[in-house]
Amino acid sequence: MTKKPNLKKMIMAGKGAIKADLVIKNASVLDVITGAINKTDIAIVDDRIVGTHENYDGEIEIDAKGRFAVPGFIDTHLHIESSLVTPQEFDRCVLPYGVTTAICDPHEIANVLDVKGIEYFLKSSEHSIMDIRINLSSCVPATKFETSGAKIEIGDLLPYISHPKVIGLAEMMNFPGVLNNDMGIIAKLEAFQGKHIDGHAPLLLGKDLNGYMAVGIHTDHEATSAKEAREKLLKGMHILIREGSVSKDLEALAEVLDENTSSFMALCTDDRNPLDIKHEGHIDALIRRLIAKGRPMHHVYRAASFSAARIFGLKDRGIIGSGYKADIVLLDDLKTCAVSDVICSGNLVNDEIFKARKSVAPVGLSSMKAKPVNADNFICQQKKGQNLTPVIGVKPGLIITYREDAVLEVGDKGLVPDIEQDVIKIAVIERHGKNGNIGRSFVKGFGLKTGAIASSVSHDSHNIVVIGANDEDMALAVNRVIEMGGGFAVAKEEQIKADIALPIAGLMSKNPFEKVAKDLEILRDEAKDLGCTLDEPFLQVSFLALPVIPHLKMTDKGLFDVDKFDFV
Repeated sequence: MTKKPNLKKMIMAGKGAIKADLVIKNASVLDVITGAINKTDIAIVDDRIVGTHENYDGEIEIDAKGRFAVPGFIDTHLHIESSLVTPQEFDRCVLPYGVTTAICDPHEIANVLDVKGIEYFLKSSEHSIMDIRINLSSCVPATKFETSGAKIEIGDLLPYISHPKVIGLAEMMNFPGVLNNDMGIIAKLEAFQGKHIDGHAPLLLGKDLNGYMAVGIHTDHEATSAKEAREKLLKGMHILIREGSVSKDLEALAEVLDENTSSFMALCTDDRNPLDIKHEGHIDALIRRLIAKGRPMHHVYRAASFSAARIFGLKDRGIIGSGYKADIVLLDDLKTCAVSDVICSGNLVNDEIFKARKSVAPVGLSSMKAKPVNADNFICQQKKGQNLTPVIGVKPGLIITYREDAVLEVGDKGLVPDIEQDVIKIAVIERHGKNGNIGRSFVKGFGLKTGAIASSVSHDSHNIVVIGANDEDMALAVNRVIEMGGGFAVAKEEQIKADIALPIAGLMSKNPFEKVAKDLEILRDEAKDLGCTLDEPFLQVSFLALPVIPHLKMTDKGLFDVDKFDFV
């Protein structure tokens, strides 16, 4: 239950009649609206700022002399599951980097556990220090072209619409379904009219974009070029600049963020794992890079806070001013976004604040239903009369894939990978215990010379996906993932070289984020030892099965052409 604000105390402290609970003294506050920097005290009562640009006394005081204060950062779109840790570990991992609000779509866990996964996230959000807000998953399953563990219709979502942590409807990925008036999708869109509906429309432009937006969708995190972003802005869409562990669009979109657009742009990660957070940071990393690329400083900070809050209807935050939520980041340096302290809901973030939280029990510990496989399960036969084999082309930093074609040798057991051409096998194994499907094909762009990589993190239905240079290692890696109840595994020469267990719905670890980061480092090293040339091979693998992102994807039902929205 939300605590009733002590308005009388707030008024008295704001006008200086009594001491505030907390006062940040001598802070140089960046005004994200005008760009001005003014030295001032910041007075706080409970979770609210009650005074600025005056001198105040507090029961507790923090001296911020020589430091800068900016509003708390907002990650406007992410899937906490893809950080590979629980919501509470994500809270502990990311909040110290200044992210005081995270807008999450529990789409991944919902695809495995249905609304029980959403309930787990809602319960976790009630016991986090960071303000975790939820957009209710709109596309479970994302399409009918893969086998999902769950199916969520509008009737399943309605009981959660009024939950205080719910903002609206999460990314509407099935844009072909919107444009073709799919009855189930229209029912969801009708129920959320007047509320926030998050967008997901890669490469959608022209009249089709207008049709998609007509239902009330006015945000998009899938723009991958300045031209695409500008057309979407022109038509009234808010653009979320995304820079995560796999999807890296900041380089392409940075030029779009300026004094004319910053009120209509925000930042998101969609998603980052603990190892990348450890090495690079979170939203602070995006801020740092945008400023380094010459984007106007206070407009970058505006996009990270005020604009993000307004776009998503969070009118109580995003400015350091009286009456606003006391989410404040103290920086040693503005240009490098060097975070030194974080105040979240009026509380100084430290180890003790996390220890005081109520723990939330994990769910989905028995979600892995796949049966063990053998090498023969990965045999790919050449179709009659087909000389060219379609191949999924992967490029670093993009979840968009491309169709290529290869001439492959036919061996005793079907088509053979061509290591010289960098063409290896890919397979997706249904893991929800529904049909035992295995889809098989070929992929290019990983650089593997030997071995295999398997993962139960496989957007969006989270079947097991495996890539490999030989069938034996592929089977070994998949069986290790099954044995762990979900996770990542690297196999080479019929030995498991590294793994990480993700038993919570096959998506998240029960371990602290520090342990997950360490394990990921070992996994990356072993992947490189296979010849892998990608910086983040595991999340890159996980997006190979996402049949709503162009152009060619792999599901348990077969190779899928997203442009035609049908199987190859």
